[in-house]
Amino acid sequence: MANNLLAGKRGIIFGALNSQSIAWHVAEKAHEQGAKFVLTNAPIAMRMGEINELAEKTGSKVIPADATSVEDLEKLVTESMEALGGKLDFILHSIGMSVNVRKGNHYTDENYDYTLKGLDVSALSFHKVMQTAMKLDAMNEWGSIVALTYIAAQRVFPDYNDMADNKAYLESVARSFGYHYGVAKKVRVNTISQSPTMTTAGSGVKGFSEFISFSDKMSPLGNADANACADYCISLFSDLTRFVTMQNLFHDGGFSNTGVTTEVIEQFGK
Repeated sequence: MANNLLAGKRGIIFGALNSQSIAWHVAEKAHEQGAKFVLTNAPIAMRMGEINELAEKTGSKVIPADATSVEDLEKLVTESMEALGGKLDFILHSIGMSVNVRKGNHYTDENYDYTLKGLDVSALSFHKVMQTAMKLDAMNEWGSIVALTYIAAQRVFPDYNDMADNKAYLESVARSFGYHYGVAKKVRVNTISQSPTMTTAGSGVKGFSEFISFSDKMSPLGNADANACADYCISLFSDLTRFVTMQNLFHDGGFSNTGVTTEVIEQFGK
């Protein structure tokens, strides 16, 4: 339902690869709610995805950027402000990648060059995005920056591999940078810990489809899908959440606070 929650707001959305992407859904919702924004992704990801289709649908400009490159980010932020006609009100960081997962390396047998690459793409890039925005004075006061994370940052999910470490660092960056950005510009910084969602990135994790089924049974409300996550993102971009910052917000149907469910117990009784 469109009620202009983001009317007059400007932003940048990272990570819309295809219609499975949470960022794709966020872009659609932001457009419905009256926002103007720039879409961005790494050049290689843009060649693989369908971002131009989304840009046409939402009337958005696409600016390629490698989120690990400060030079690229400076260009992205500067050109985005020019294209949108002013400072930014929101940024979505929806980026994650593990080379070790892609290569099938076990957590106890990591290739550390791959580990550092994954950390840079998945987590350090979040710090780089915010540091760039702060140095360029790109965010309006009471703006909102959101990154997507997963509960494996706090609990062990064996096949999530080094992505768990990446997400733990991402959440720490949100708290630490959120403090400094709040003091300096009253900019909010939060992470959303989303239910397992069958995105292109998620599908690369071993046993992911089975875990989605388990998580659904372990969540009183069931798994939150990408569309519902997009709604939550919109609420955090809006003025309705002006005093929410430095939080890791679970959007998982209750999974994070559930020890066991009747449905799971009954599975073991069969």
